[in-house]
Amino acid sequence: MKYNVLIVDDHMVVREGLKLILETNDLYNVVGEAKNGEEALELVEKYPTDVILMDLNMPVMNGLDTIKMLKEKNISTPIIILTTYNEDELMLKGLELGAKGYLLKDTGREELFRTLESAVKGEILLQPEILARIVSTKEKQSEETIGINRGNLTDKELFILKAAAKGFKNKEIADDLGIAERTVKAHFTNIFNKLNVNNRVEAVTVAIQMNLIHL
Repeated sequence: MKYNVLIVDDHMVVREGLKLILETNDLYNVVGEAKNGEEALELVEKYPTDVILMDLNMPVMNGLDTIKMLKEKNISTPIIILTTYNEDELMLKGLELGAKGYLLKDTGREELFRTLESAVKGEILLQPEILARIVSTKEKQSEETIGINRGNLTDKELFILKAAAKGFKNKEIADDLGIAERTVKAHFTNIFNKLNVNNRVEAVTVAIQMNLIHL
């Protein structure tokens, strides 16, 4: 099965570079390219799309506004944010809006494919180096804003959070624990409820802030 990828970035060299890499993998097909959010919205409604690689800083319509518009149109195509080293707050807002991952624009081939694979499965794959930036950004916000609920996490839930913080996928965590992948997903649901968060990015960030786990 091939997955259709839409690349959204205002820099042609970035689009072309990603396209060349994706064309080396038989699992992915570049269904279209857009240089801003307006073009992306047109293309995603025109072509079946399994995952979107989305820049944040673009003319006409930026990445955050595009993610909001996709939500308003009830288009649930997984989005991976393309980020640089000076976009921490924008990246965090994108993840809070429902993006399924993030990649540095100079990321390696294997990391690109790992992140895409997780996104099409509905998972968020954490990269430790970017997670550290998210934690730093979150630390500037108050606990009231974050909405921490200091629920008691089990040893297994803490193990799963630590593994997520290191960038492991659900299947890898499941294999390590000797349990089913759906059981890992159930544990994440319990973790989210206990920490009063919506996704694994927020869960890991809050757990680090509470000194429950460490990078």
